[in-house]
Amino acid sequence: MDSPIWAALSAAERSAVDELIRRDHRLPALARVRESFPAESRPGLYETMDVVAERYRELGLSFERGPTPPLDLATLAERVEALPGRTVAIEARWDGDSHGWCVDLMAHTDAPVAEHRLAVVRRGGDLRLFNGAVPPWPEAREAETVGRALAERFGVPFHFAGPDEPDLDAPSWRSTS
Repeated sequence: MDSPIWAALSAAERSAVDELIRRDHRLPALARVRESFPAESRPGLYETMDVVAERYRELGLSFERGPTPPLDLATLAERVEALPGRTVAIEARWDGDSHGWCVDLMAHTDAPVAEHRLAVVRRGGDLRLFNGAVPPWPEAREAETVGRALAERFGVPFHFAGPDEPDLDAPSWRSTS
């Protein structure tokens, strides 16, 4: 790697950053690189992102998030059956990170009262917003279709507040039940 930022890091720091990358911990890797420098000579965020992205490539990993595999109803049903307690609802809920929007498919149980992430559905990054590729939101359509089928299979309600657009403030199933 030809980066002067990477070259300025000690071998121990480079090793620590690489270990974070191998575990796909992007933000901690970015922070580790930046915090290795004194505040007055700390590299900028975009420069640091370039360094971390290059390390991902050199380690044979992908820095960009790709689409998740299509949801498989049989596999999800097995996950629900393996949960502790009785499943009382299936929910699809918007989430997002530094790569864009996604939908979490969740199962709610009553004993113990908990929510369990069954799958994450991601069909593209936020660049879709700028090139006019959304709406529709294909991750929402897929999560809604499979989530309803899963809920029917277990005889429980399905909940997806705000399926038409990302909404982190949409009411959850527990808050509406």
